[in-house]
Amino acid sequence: MPVPVPRQRVSPAVESGQAAVLPKQQVGSSMESAAATASPAATAPAAPAAPVVSANSTDLTLLVIEDDPAGTFTVPSLLDTAGTRVRIRTARNLTEAERLLTDDVHCILLDLALPAPSGEDGDELATLRHVLRLAPRHAVLALTAEADAERAAEAVRVGAQDFLFRDELDGRQLSRAIRYAVERKRADTAQHKLAESRLRAQENARLERGLLPTPLLEGSNLRFASRYRPGRSRALLGGDFYDTVRTSDGTVHAMIGDVCGHGPDEAALGVELRIAWRALTFAGLCGDELLSTLQQVLEHERESEEIFATLCTVDIAPDGRRAGLCLAGHPSPLIARHGRAAQLLPYEDGGPALGLLPRARWSRRQVELGGAWSLMMYTDGLIEGRVGPPGSKQRLGQDGMVEMINRQLTAGLTGEALLEAAVNEARDLNGGELTDDVALLLLDRG
Repeated sequence: MPVPVPRQRVSPAVESGQAAVLPKQQVGSSMESAAATASPAATAPAAPAAPVVSANSTDLTLLVIEDDPAGTFTVPSLLDTAGTRVRIRTARNLTEAERLLTDDVHCILLDLALPAPSGEDGDELATLRHVLRLAPRHAVLALTAEADAERAAEAVRVGAQDFLFRDELDGRQLSRAIRYAVERKRADTAQHKLAESRLRAQENARLERGLLPTPLLEGSNLRFASRYRPGRSRALLGGDFYDTVRTSDGTVHAMIGDVCGHGPDEAALGVELRIAWRALTFAGLCGDELLSTLQQVLEHERESEEIFATLCTVDIAPDGRRAGLCLAGHPSPLIARHGRAAQLLPYEDGGPALGLLPRARWSRRQVELGGAWSLMMYTDGLIEGRVGPPGSKQRLGQDGMVEMINRQLTAGLTGEALLEAAVNEARDLNGGELTDDVALLLLDRG
């Protein structure tokens, strides 16, 4: 049986709501409910939440869960030597504790001698486990008798921040234990979040490797480079997509596209369209037949009829000197031939974006590439960034992009370095990060 402690005389300072210092003495195993002294906000039912600590205050709130028929604990707050005021709120059982566990509670002092919840009598720490489930973000102190040291140590292994022996407890020790428990809980939470963040980063990296395409160009003399930057902060993928494959006849097929919108649904749809394009290309489809089938995929997979996608496809002949070009509402690729300035491929024969017209048709235009060339395909995120002074509404546009790429080619940039420089300069001209997704694909025949 716990040893009761004589009721303390409450000083005028306590009765007026000021902090009171708890004399160094033993505290009984049970404490009187302070529902009468708690504010209405403190006693109103509320869902458990993360403890809130004011940046300008060191005050802490302690919820004591202990059945106290003698009512021996009457001091509503403690003040330790460090100046930390601990406001005390008491509950006689778990039901009352759940009602008093509001978001301003920082620590819980639980008497391990409390009866276990119904149906869990076989577990001597069932009450503690119940409280830990009820308040996973709060620091918890276990209160028990000195003779029960083994169960106290087990309570810490289960999840309590520390344990206290009621026969040795005084106000100063209690205040210090509360402060230490709260800081340990904060450290544990921060460590847990850091571990979760690292695991999520590893998973995202694996997912990214799986979702972004691996070019299938075995047997081709073309060099491949790509650059991808989603517009959403911390996003894995955006609505842009691209791919490059070589079929058995030696033709190299490349495509790049853009699903309208920037959310995860658009990113998922972009991945579906890319995979469908690869499968249809290996199946021998090309030009209008391929785009019409992709439109059917889009119409079946999109969430609403307002969703559409732009697309550019290029099929390069095995000799590398000519190609077929199809545009579905997408900007025309840029080509740089040896000894000549970069320019846009013809775009007059382009058709509508996928998903806009039910029975649309797309023409395939034959273009001459030449002997040595670099072909850059891109999404409109690169050309829609702003240029000029802050607040300017002028866009970089295709003409500005061509000038920018020519400067970088003159500086000797090629491959990944050229694409990286293009994205970085467009961002700098925009005066900050580009808001739209950006994808670039570069094929070189030297």
